[in-house]
Amino acid sequence: MFDLDQFTHDCRHAIGEDRGKQRALREVVARAVSDPGSVIRSLGEPQRGAIHKLYHAPDLTIINVIWGPKMTLFPHNHRMTAVIGIYTGCEDNIFWRKIEGGNGRVEAAGAKALRERDCAVLGPDVIHSVTNPIARLTGAIHVYEGDFFAMERSEWDPESLTEHPYDVGKVMRTFEESNALLPIR
Repeated sequence: MFDLDQFTHDCRHAIGEDRGKQRALREVVARAVSDPGSVIRSLGEPQRGAIHKLYHAPDLTIINVIWGPKMTLFPHNHRMTAVIGIYTGCEDNIFWRKIEGGNGRVEAAGAKALRERDCAVLGPDVIHSVTNPIARLTGAIHVYEGDFFAMERSEWDPESLTEHPYDVGKVMRTFEESNALLPIR
């Protein structure tokens, strides 16, 4: 059974022994999402697109991200290592790299599709955009080696691909817009 206190303890232990290598932290997250039903029983069935803070400290942040139906989040960075584990649904990532001499613009550099039980490590320099390609909610545990809520980050305009300061309000509006696609309960 997924136990949030034990999961947090295991994440703290993993970053203590393996900071910067992510191997141990990836194993903790992969083990958790290997039993999706257990995660859902513990955290609850996803109801709406949202970001739920599960644990927050200067060196570790754990959030439950619920991607809304067909939701796409523009290119952005975290400026810290992230480990993402999917416990229901799908998350498609496009990876971006800065264009040399491009004044902060980015270009596509790869992609990775994550499905239920998948886990991925994103290094501190990764820029990615995220799409939930399906018409239902996707649930993902995101673990960050740092203070996700205090870190200054960037986002890139999806049309011009130019860099701007990260706008939390815009992110939250994107989640709410995706919730409009949910059936009325």
